[in-house]
Amino acid sequence: MKLSIVIINWNTKSMLHDCLESVFGNLNELNAEVIVVDNASDDGSPDMVEHDFPDAVLVRNTKNRGFAAANNQALEIATGEYLLLLNSDTIVLGDVLQRSVHFMDRNPKAGMMGCRVLNTDRTMQPTCSMFPSLLNLVLLSSGLWKLPWPPFFDRYQMRHWDRRSEREVDVISGCYLMVRKSAMDQVGLLDESFFFFGEETDWCTRFKKAGWNLRFTPVGEIIHHGSVSARKLNHRRDLLLSNGLVRLHRKHNGHLMAALVWTVLFLFNLSRACYWSARSTLSRSETVLERRRHFVNIVRYFGQAWTSVEVAR
Repeated sequence: MKLSIVIINWNTKSMLHDCLESVFGNLNELNAEVIVVDNASDDGSPDMVEHDFPDAVLVRNTKNRGFAAANNQALEIATGEYLLLLNSDTIVLGDVLQRSVHFMDRNPKAGMMGCRVLNTDRTMQPTCSMFPSLLNLVLLSSGLWKLPWPPFFDRYQMRHWDRRSEREVDVISGCYLMVRKSAMDQVGLLDESFFFFGEETDWCTRFKKAGWNLRFTPVGEIIHHGSVSARKLNHRRDLLLSNGLVRLHRKHNGHLMAALVWTVLFLFNLSRACYWSARSTLSRSETVLERRRHFVNIVRYFGQAWTSVEVAR
């Protein structure tokens, strides 16, 4: 088997259908298997996969095990020389799968690779980034990254780069992440202590530390609608994101750096809560009130960003 495509689903039935249709419609002669792990969806997703895509390998979980654990379930049974993590809210375009495989064949030192990702409106989505260091998080949370100059302020997400050129990167988004199985056998599976965010950043960091190259290459494109499952979590999404970032630094840089990251993220959310609370005294629009509730809830439960976030599983 040349390629194993792994898709994790949680209540994205319609988009999962479109994703699988694009995958099977663009495999052509590629020797590939498709593994779908459903994290206890209640929208009929697994029955749809079983009925409409009988060639897919379907794993039904009885609870939401999270992104990392569900991917590991599939990775443990995958037989491909290369393994592709693909989000359920993506559309595969053209021959990107074949060209990605050819790229990995030609670059034996590449442990991971990512392709060009488009938003729903076909504008460029800035996937791939630097490691979310304390400096990069300060630039992001302070809003300095929005300034058009100097480019240094935009170093974390590299929005000035149009993703039309190949380069080495620190982090490749898990929406389309192709992995060399022999490299994974050396580095290990995803860290399941990350429930929803941070797992692919941790994985990329471990691959890099093991000496493997992480390459972005514009061999083709996919569409990524973006964060469909995450939006269902409301303020818990931001808590999960913060918890993943803190956990990431605690693992790779120690408790002191993790505490500094927690403080930067807390101050950012506190500033937003204060801003929207002040706005709500002048405007009672539902948008203003909803944003106030959102950030107030994040601040109220932000201690979970150090420990864990309670989510519906």
